[in-house]
Amino acid sequence: MPERVTIHSNDEPDFTDVLLRLSAVAVLQCSTSGEKTRGIRADHYREDASGTRSHDGVIAEITRQIEKSAQGDLVQFFDPNLGFAILRSLDALAAKKAVLELALTRGATHLQRNEKQEALKELRSAVALDPRSGPAHQLLGQAYLSQGTYEAIGEAKSEFVQALSLDPSLIWARFYLARIYLDLGNPERAKEELELGLRTRPNVPHLLSLLGEANRKLGNPEFAVEQNKRALEADPSFFVAHYYLGLAYLDLRREEEGIRELETAAKSDSAIPDIYISLGSLYLQKGDLDGALELYKKAVTAAPGRPEGHLRLGQAYRLKKMARLALEELALAFPDGAHFLSTAYYQQLQADTFFERGLVYEEIGERSRAIGAYLKVLELDPSRGSAHRQLAEAFFRQGEYQLALKHALDASELKTPLEPALLEKIVRSANTAPPSTR
Repeated sequence: MPERVTIHSNDEPDFTDVLLRLSAVAVLQCSTSGEKTRGIRADHYREDASGTRSHDGVIAEITRQIEKSAQGDLVQFFDPNLGFAILRSLDALAAKKAVLELALTRGATHLQRNEKQEALKELRSAVALDPRSGPAHQLLGQAYLSQGTYEAIGEAKSEFVQALSLDPSLIWARFYLARIYLDLGNPERAKEELELGLRTRPNVPHLLSLLGEANRKLGNPEFAVEQNKRALEADPSFFVAHYYLGLAYLDLRREEEGIRELETAAKSDSAIPDIYISLGSLYLQKGDLDGALELYKKAVTAAPGRPEGHLRLGQAYRLKKMARLALEELALAFPDGAHFLSTAYYQQLQADTFFERGLVYEEIGERSRAIGAYLKVLELDPSRGSAHRQLAEAFFRQGEYQLALKHALDASELKTPLEPALLEKIVRSANTAPPSTR
């Protein structure tokens, strides 16, 4: 007589959850006399290098057995800790759903372990199994984000948009999509997504805090303070809220409170590079060059593929008179062949990087290379008055007086004038120099 199978586990909660998911779509019963069974035993477990048991082998075997069950085979699951279960003659739809659940479980596990390529492969498979699964698209979006490349951001955005079109209640898809909008310089769209998410799930710290940051970027730091305080009330350990709260205080010219919040955020074991960069820049303004240098090093270690950490570290090395290290870091900010988003933010960073290179080249006496770097700045940002000012002085030192005068006048027009004495020398030299040097 068929009996319902119970699954017991005190030691393996993750695997039990997998089987419980399967039971929701499977016919569970004992085998009848004389029928052939296929079993999964405890010896399907694998051990890693440390001797710890892994479920990877068992889960892979379950997937194969589910597919067999969809073809009418009787499938038996057994493990001493998990109990005994049988899936009998699953229909194709139930089997497909079960395999999808397993793929999502494996993909999420890879994400938690920071196994980026494995997560991407598994979750692409999950989406292929069911293109109309909102959770599958959400997890695939997270997998693309985890790649840490700018090329993957567009893919991630598409997956989050697709996830929300299938299931508008997926708040983490809204959260990550809002983060992408902020990175792309669109805080208004980020605000819209976060407000929609909070209607579904009020008082989620991540949503509250990011909404505060979106409002800060929209010129409302008072509201940002309020939202981040609410986030910290919901979760006092949420270090990102301390970071955004610090930025809001700085916008309100409450510097002491801002620094305190940023320092609190930087103490977290999971601190993000933006925290180190923001706090490092404050230390630099206060003259603590060594403190800034250490923070910038942490930013580069946390996110070696992001340009801003390398830029700021290169700047700190230049101020420490360490030209070789400065140029190495600046080269890493935008390495040859790398691709970055075509946004005003990254264009500005690239211009800043060329400007820093120009300053380093000038300090080591390579004036021609400095001029080349400053001209690159103007290709990216023609209205950068500081680059015109540096070019005016560099061309003057090289005896190219007409070019020096042109850039000096441009610098004055852009409210970054040269010292009056130097400007007078440039004007006089341009007017009196022989035609061949004009």
